[in-house]
Amino acid sequence: MWIRTITVLLLCGLEPAAFAQSTPQVPRNFKLDIETAARLRPQLTEASVPASGRYLTGRLVFDRVVGQVNPASSRKLAWQLRIVENDQLNAYSSPDGSVYVESGLANLAGPSSGLWAAILSHEIAHVLRRDWARRYLYQKQMESGSSATIVLGDPGLPGDSWTDSTKASADLGRFCRQLEIEADRDGLMLMAKAGYHPDFVPALHHQLHAHGVAGSTSLYAMHPCWDERDHELSQAYTEASIDFARRWPEWYASPGGNPPVVVFADPPTIKKTNSREWRLQIPIRCQNLAGAVEVVLRADAQREETMRAAKFSDAPHEGEIRQLTGCTSPKTTVTFDLADIGNQRFHWTDVYVVDAWGSVLARADLPKLPH
Repeated sequence: MWIRTITVLLLCGLEPAAFAQSTPQVPRNFKLDIETAARLRPQLTEASVPASGRYLTGRLVFDRVVGQVNPASSRKLAWQLRIVENDQLNAYSSPDGSVYVESGLANLAGPSSGLWAAILSHEIAHVLRRDWARRYLYQKQMESGSSATIVLGDPGLPGDSWTDSTKASADLGRFCRQLEIEADRDGLMLMAKAGYHPDFVPALHHQLHAHGVAGSTSLYAMHPCWDERDHELSQAYTEASIDFARRWPEWYASPGGNPPVVVFADPPTIKKTNSREWRLQIPIRCQNLAGAVEVVLRADAQREETMRAAKFSDAPHEGEIRQLTGCTSPKTTVTFDLADIGNQRFHWTDVYVVDAWGSVLARADLPKLPH
């Protein structure tokens, strides 16, 4: 099964230390991943197009990031970037060095070389780490080392199905979440080396969350959630940022330009202040901000439209409340004082943080409000 990445928000709770010892090493003579990729390459090529025209930025970034790879690591790989024109927000990689970005995600990255770098460096890291093979070997290890019943089909076919016990599914989910965090870490260092600031990674994650890319809280989830990724990668962000600054002391002159504004929004809290009022507080932290951001409380009537566009108009709509903040403290708390929620005509569901142009920088789900 292809390593599918950054577009599905899934379970938090990564436990990398517990699974480090069980990660199988890929034997030197193991070739099933490359052979499967070669067999499926014509099919995947037919279903995709070259990264040219409006996707040219992606191809240029891809070439630059691949150029930082140790030649010894990629001598048997046929690197290429392809676009799957299906309007979905996803990306995945093949063991032979092919990376496929679905057009919804490609359009989200648009002309931003930094966002492209965040997408592509993660996929390139999966290829270099041979994560397809590692996952396949882990599944085989589970099959031979436990009483769980596992039925494997062709490991190279997307959407492959297999059955197992509850414990085996949970173990595989934790293992795959570990692979994702490890690929994130390697990708951060790779993009910093290529000249793209690591802050583009959380910026991409937050945009995807703002677009409503959400998922399950199942124990069997294959990807960690965005908040968990931010937390697990805090040390890697620091290391990659130091390396980037050493290589590019004048950030604006780097291939990715200045880093983006990144806003980290903690879970909002709400409490009753008197018999008729409630206080909603949203702690946020901003990076690379010059100026102000706007925090917007919205009702669910506009939820799907807002997530689809991830952009706000200048004028407030009915069913929203806005508040400007300079976000200058290490942690800024934005407060909304609300009248009796049970008697209001609006059902508040989301908090967004937007920049001066109305683009969503972060989104937070509200706790369940009293009726």
